[in-house]
Parts: sequence; C-alpha cells; structure tokens
Amino acid sequence: MRIAHRTTALLLALAAAVGATVTGASAEPGAGKDVPDVAVIGTGGTISGVSTNRVSFQDYRSGQLAISKMVDELRPEVDGLADVTTEQFGNKGSGSYTIADYRRLTASVDAALKKNDAVVVTTGTDTMEEFAYWLDLTVRSDKPVVLTGSMRPWTVIGTDAPANLYNAIKLAASRKTTCYGTVVMLNDQIQAAREVRKTNALRMDTFDSGPTGELGVIDQDNIRLHRAPARVQKCGRSSWDTPFDLDTIDDGPLPKVEIAYSYQDAGGEAITAFAGGGADGIVTAGTGAGGISPAMSAARTEAVKKGVLFASTTRTGSGAVYGSSTATGVIGAEDLTPQKARLLLLLSLAATEDEKQIREWFSTLGTAQFVTR
Repeated sequence: MRIAHRTTALLLALAAAVGATVTGASAEPGAGKDVPDVAVIGTGGTISGVSTNRVSFQDYRSGQLAISKMVDELRPEVDGLADVTTEQFGNKGSGSYTIADYRRLTASVDAALKKNDAVVVTTGTDTMEEFAYWLDLTVRSDKPVVLTGSMRPWTVIGTDAPANLYNAIKLAASRKTTCYGTVVMLNDQIQAAREVRKTNALRMDTFDSGPTGELGVIDQDNIRLHRAPARVQKCGRSSWDTPFDLDTIDDGPLPKVEIAYSYQDAGGEAITAFAGGGADGIVTAGTGAGGISPAMSAARTEAVKKGVLFASTTRTGSGAVYGSSTATGVIGAEDLTPQKARLLLLLSLAATEDEKQIREWFSTLGTAQFVTR
C-alpha cells in the first residue's frame, strides 16, 4: 500500500509541478471514488470571526464560528469537490497556541491523513506562517496539507473568508500539491510554507513569498502551478520525510528557543536573560547579513560557553546569513525568517545535541534548494 501510494504521489507531484493533470491516478484512501476525502481542521482565527456589524472589518471577535458551520455554508458547492468532514481542534487566535498545541495539531493532521486524501487547516493569519512551517517540518504524510484563513471575518461585506476556505478545499481535493509539504492558500495565491510570510497588518494581499515568488494561483476553475518546493524532488523516497518524527521524540516539553532582536547599540541583556532562564537555543535577528551589536556579541559568546546554540538570521526580510561565515555555536540560517529559524532550531535540538548534524539540517532543510545535476 505504501509503495503504491508513493508511486502515485510522485506522478501527481511531477504533473503538478508543470501544471499538468493526471487522470486515472488516485491515492488511497479515495481510490475509486467520484470525489476525494478531505478533512477540514479548524483552529479559529479571523476566518471564524463574528463582526459587530456588516462593515466592521477590523472590529470583531475571532474564534466564534464552528468549522462545521462554515463548511456547511459552502455546501453544495464543496460537495462537488470532495467528501468533506470537519474537526474542531480549537477556536482562538493563532498567537494563543503553544508549542505543545502545535505538537497536538501535528498528531491530528497525521491522523486525518491516514483516513483522507488531503487536509485543510484553518488558522488565524498572525502566526499562520509559523503554523505552516511547523506542519511542513513535522507531518509525516506526503498528501496535501493546505492552510487557509482570512483577513476579514466571515460576517462582513466583502469578506475573503468563504472564498479562501472554498479555494483551500478545492486545492486540497485536486491533490496537485502532493509531496509539496504544507502550503498556504489565501487571496487566490498558493505559497510554500518555508517562504511565505505575512507582510501587512490589514491588507488582504498580505501573504508573500519574497524573491522566490508564489507557487501558483487559483483562477476559479483553474489551478495553475508555476513552481514546486525543492522537496518534491524526493517524492516517493524515504528521504522526503524530515527527521522530525514527533512520535520518536520524548513526550516532555520541547527545547526552549527564544529570539533576540538587534538594533543600534542593542544591549546584551536579552541574550543573557534568555540563557539564564533556561533557553537551549537563541535566534538572533541581526542587521544586514546577521550582524549584532558588540554587547549582544559578547553576551552570545558567553552563552555559547554555557551550551546555548544560536541561529543567525537577518531582520531585513530578504537575503541570507550563510553558515560558512559563522563561528562554533552559531549556525547561519540562510534566508529563513527569525520565527521560522526558531522552529527549525527547536525541532533540531529536540532530535539531537550534535551541532554538526543541526548545521547539516539547516543547510538542507533550511535552504530547500533544488539539486543541480
């Protein structure tokens, strides 16, 4: 069964990468059905928000509507796309979830993918990029995982919420992102979990993937993909999986990793406090190509002596901090944002204490470049 699924997944992913359609190929468990099985897992956020009136675009209570109600309001349209079931994982703002919650969410997504062809997760947009990257690093199945949300609550005029949820289900049901890992779908745009970031506090076109660009778009009945994440090259192989199988990691609290932001004449107190407070790792959001102030640098040196591992990122939002330019105890996170480097460092420290291995993971998983032959 696993080999058959992998072979089908490879065909679907390769076809998706060039925008083609595979006919007569269907991954378990939806093989032979008229429509695939798609599970929609709700976690809350603006998409499930209720406004005070029909034009209160920013004045609303998030996490009010059940995911089952939201999906039901889209029937019968979604019934033509998939056999959709729902699960209410939670109903609150994305920033209110903990790493322990993230771990439970991975378990829920993995369980849903054992019974379905794809999963859609609805979240708030504030930390959606972190939700997405976490799931990208931890979910074990190569079936599609699509995150969506909205910038306006469900109940206002001109809301983007129903369209985003419908398109996310449409994308998941198409199975065109098989082996892509987790993707984000808002504003008709499909973005890779590793690159996507929220760039505006209020606009509906807030999500962007920087210089790498979006994966594709949904234009009503057409799903158009112009590129694929690098891991699609490993589709059908055991190496597609990341090393972060949460079932093999101790059930206790995961390592503590914090972020320290650099700026003109920044003090080293934050790093010292994080290290003293039990941080196993610290990410620095540096100026330019990862630079930090003299005081922060001195504090980092002392923290490294105490066994704290650092990841170096740039606060600019673009460009890279390369591993070849960092000292022992400091890993260059290339172009990962500070918040995503934190998740990769956290999971790496949960899996091993070997700095050399963690450096390798940052240079492979963290960069996600296509292999040139």
